[in-house]
Amino acid sequence: MPRKRNKENAGLPSRWKHAHGAYYYQVPPGMESRWDGKKLFRLGATLPAAYAEWAKRLEVVDAAKSIGALLDRYALEVVPTKSPRTRVENLRAIKNLKAVFGAAPLTWLRPQHVYQYVDTRKAKKIAAHRAVDVLSHAFTKCVEWGLIDRHPFKGEVRLSGEESRTRYVEDWELIEVLVLPSKRKKGSVLMMQAYIRLKLLTGMARSDLLRLEPDVHFKDDGIHITRHKTAGKTGKSTIYEWNDDLRAAVATAIAVRSSASSALLFCTRDGSSYIDEVKETASGWDSMWQRFMVRIMKETKLEDRFTEHDLRAKCASDAESLEHARALLSHVDSRVTDRIYRRKPERVQPAKIGFE
Repeated sequence: MPRKRNKENAGLPSRWKHAHGAYYYQVPPGMESRWDGKKLFRLGATLPAAYAEWAKRLEVVDAAKSIGALLDRYALEVVPTKSPRTRVENLRAIKNLKAVFGAAPLTWLRPQHVYQYVDTRKAKKIAAHRAVDVLSHAFTKCVEWGLIDRHPFKGEVRLSGEESRTRYVEDWELIEVLVLPSKRKKGSVLMMQAYIRLKLLTGMARSDLLRLEPDVHFKDDGIHITRHKTAGKTGKSTIYEWNDDLRAAVATAIAVRSSASSALLFCTRDGSSYIDEVKETASGWDSMWQRFMVRIMKETKLEDRFTEHDLRAKCASDAESLEHARALLSHVDSRVTDRIYRRKPERVQPAKIGFE
């Protein structure tokens, strides 16, 4: 039975390892001559640099003729440009796709093959859909690289998406949460309550709220952010203009933060960020949120938990208009806002009978 990989090597390609601040490739026996005679070859200090060196050494052939070769090139050239979390998910999807389609010629794939792939993975429906997304993007790049003339299934495969949540957090539920007594003067419950107030007022995503730095993002006219998730794509910026409620929420968050000397608005006890910038996770914050939810369910009248996404949906649902909701959530397309985040029933006036 193969030995389980260390956490720091999770998501890396086979025979890769991270050690002493760099990425290394464990050269297969008999292949040392292609890797400067070394059994352990240093690829680079950063993941993009490591992938670049690996691609150079493997002498990736542009004219890939199989789906497996296409996915290998996609893994080498495209996946490293994505966020750490997405890289891990993409590489996992590529592994599953290669097991099924790897030996097939590029021109073989048809829409029915994609449907068959999803059908055989019913137990892991969401993972299968995301793998199809990776496969689709790989073929989009395949056209861009001049390997084929047209995408084999774009616009021809319709997969039923994940069901959107419908949970709408009521005002009375939030009142219960925001009056929950704290056992400490700073941090913990008080910080969570301040965080919730800011999220309700702005609709900011967790990745943006947990990165807020007063000296950087707070200006005379409001809170300035460029949404982290789309910074490398749209570069869209948002200014949340000051009003009395927003100023009060920020003042409370500053007053109750765990470390007064931290540059961050929301921070750990030692003043550091909850976000691991390498893995793009916030496990400490997740744990604290879960403990907070346990307390809420025990000590309030709430019957159903809510998530941070539900709070963003509350902000969008209570906004005066769809356009206002879109702007609050820093979305480019209002259709996403409407389909996923506007959860209140739409109120309409009855039509009139014109002939009476």
